[in-house]
Amino acid sequence: MRRDVFQAIADPTRRAIIGLIATQAMTPNTIAEHFENSRQAVSKHLRILTECDLVKQESKGREIYYSLEIEKMKEIDVWLEQYRKIWETQFNQLDDVLATIKKNKK
Repeated sequence: MRRDVFQAIADPTRRAIIGLIATQAMTPNTIAEHFENSRQAVSKHLRILTECDLVKQESKGREIYYSLEIEKMKEIDVWLEQYRKIWETQFNQLDDVLATIKKNKK
């Protein structure tokens, strides 16, 4: 069963894990060192991220390394882009209103 990607990134620990492995692959133990959570709790977060295809596993010898799945992150960005455009338009309109108010005060 695939989990919802937005539920996965709603958790602050999972977002922090994504931030950690964004630039380099890490083992679960290395990731766990950055948190006060138990190694088992971090493994659960990694499992959820893997089920959502946000991270991928790669075995190297006896170790498993987790890295970010860039294509899935791009899907999130595409979804957010529609809202980013709305926000930018509203901010630009607010800037215009504030500039008009400031101009009229002079």
